[in-house]
Amino acid sequence: MKRILSGLLALLTLLSLSPAARAEELAVTSEACVLMEKTTGQVLYAVNEHKQLEPASVTKIMTILLVMEAIDSGALHYDDLVTASARACSMGGSQIWLKENEQLTVEDMLKAVCVVSANDCSVALAEHLAGSMEAFTDRMNARAEELGMTDTHFVNPTGLPASGHVTSAYDIAVMSRELILNHPDIRRFTTIWMDTLRGGESGLTNTNKLIRFYEGATGLKTGSTSSAQYCLSATAERGGMELIAVILKAPTSVQRFESAKVLLNYGFAAYALVTADPPEPLHEIPVTLGEAASVKTRLEGENTFLTTKAKASGIEVQIEMEEELAAPVEEGQQVGRMTVSSNGEALAVLPIVTQQAVPRLTYWQLFQRCLQMAFCGG
Repeated sequence: MKRILSGLLALLTLLSLSPAARAEELAVTSEACVLMEKTTGQVLYAVNEHKQLEPASVTKIMTILLVMEAIDSGALHYDDLVTASARACSMGGSQIWLKENEQLTVEDMLKAVCVVSANDCSVALAEHLAGSMEAFTDRMNARAEELGMTDTHFVNPTGLPASGHVTSAYDIAVMSRELILNHPDIRRFTTIWMDTLRGGESGLTNTNKLIRFYEGATGLKTGSTSSAQYCLSATAERGGMELIAVILKAPTSVQRFESAKVLLNYGFAAYALVTADPPEPLHEIPVTLGEAASVKTRLEGENTFLTTKAKASGIEVQIEMEEELAAPVEEGQQVGRMTVSSNGEALAVLPIVTQQAVPRLTYWQLFQRCLQMAFCGG
């Protein structure tokens, strides 16, 4: 027998979906694009998402990711000093004009990479972490492989033009998600509009204009070269949902920002991220012939869902659980399920499992229990 508990969660959307890319045509002007939701990693819109293209300085998302992983692991610290090599100072392109042997903290160099896309600081950090730019690039490719970025091959940590240096809009979304999902402290840098370095002597203005002009913008990285044209990985958060919009090979800088806004606006207008909980707390289940009289239960799996806003009301949640269990009971044993449905259509099913094991009473324990009952009853 099972106990069934139902509840109506009004104005809640719980659909675990796999949105079809290009469900409708959006006014995006670029060779490739992707819109991804951060928490679930689901793609909401895509065009040529696996086409290999030059990423320009959007490459630096991987450079930043490796730096943040080193910081969060304790291998690197924000106040560590980094010494600029002659090679780092010779990079050209976007830079803060480091001088050979000049020292800045990891924090200041990371800020320069995030805000003004400083190539000199990117190489200095790479050399500091791995000993050489080539060794760091090997780490970049190894991390890309771990993340499943099958369209990607890095040749340097800057994104300066180099033969064979390619990635895809999808892969950029993947590494962007890894960065913002697991290293949220990076927002301290990616949300800066204007700042200074060197005691106020060097001014910084973010190359990502969305930080100032788009509501909820949280980052992330711009890039442009004559061959890559204009690229962007833009992140923004509204209503507890953070989206990643990647634009590759837009003809102009204005078009990359406008295209990113089109993607982000579409995502925020059409989708919602919500968390579903049982209508009532999950109860303990009685256990017969067990060392414990009952066992606690819990919901297993992610109960946060991405859904279309069109299914935002009339969501029904039904709980089915066993009324009684016979020992032995294993930890993690499925004893029920939570079903989420809308208008009779099942949208998601999550298992309900036991929180701990309950061994069966031995014959001696059972005999002792019988004696205690007889004694107490007499």
